[in-house]
Amino acid sequence: MEIVSLISLWFIPVLIGFILVYATFKRVPTYESFVEGGKDGIKIAISIIPFLVGMMVAIAIFRASGALEFFLDFIRPVFVAIGIPADVIPLAIIRPISGNAALGMTTDLIAEHGPDSLIGRMASVIQGSTDTTFYVLTVYFGAVGIKKMGDALKVGLLADLAGFIAAILIVLIMFA
Repeated sequence: MEIVSLISLWFIPVLIGFILVYATFKRVPTYESFVEGGKDGIKIAISIIPFLVGMMVAIAIFRASGALEFFLDFIRPVFVAIGIPADVIPLAIIRPISGNAALGMTTDLIAEHGPDSLIGRMASVIQGSTDTTFYVLTVYFGAVGIKKMGDALKVGLLADLAGFIAAILIVLIMFA
């Protein structure tokens, strides 16, 4: 166990040092490259702000309007009938939309039911098995100017569905 801690502690500094030594050996202007990368990073960060604000406003409207609750009330009986706890359904719906909202829901579920409960474990595995598909598409595709994202949306949501199903099945098999 001590060797793992030692490797964890030194891996990143050694990797960065190796990259710098290798770049210097190859006569790459390392400092100038670093500064150019920083400039590009700031430009990208500024360019994604409108997409980020738009996504946050859309999420707030979706939740405040009651549309989320309406949708959840509509699908909840189906999930409960097949044995999926009703408490994790909102997490499955929110996770592709907002990582922060999903993390808040996961935190609430763990605080209410406990980290070792079936619901706590299910929420944790769902959180780790799915992604913020709408956020990724809106922010990153918008930043690079991609307008048509239909196939990426379908594949992303399909991957989220697969992650949700796998998370439920794995937790039920391992802990139920």
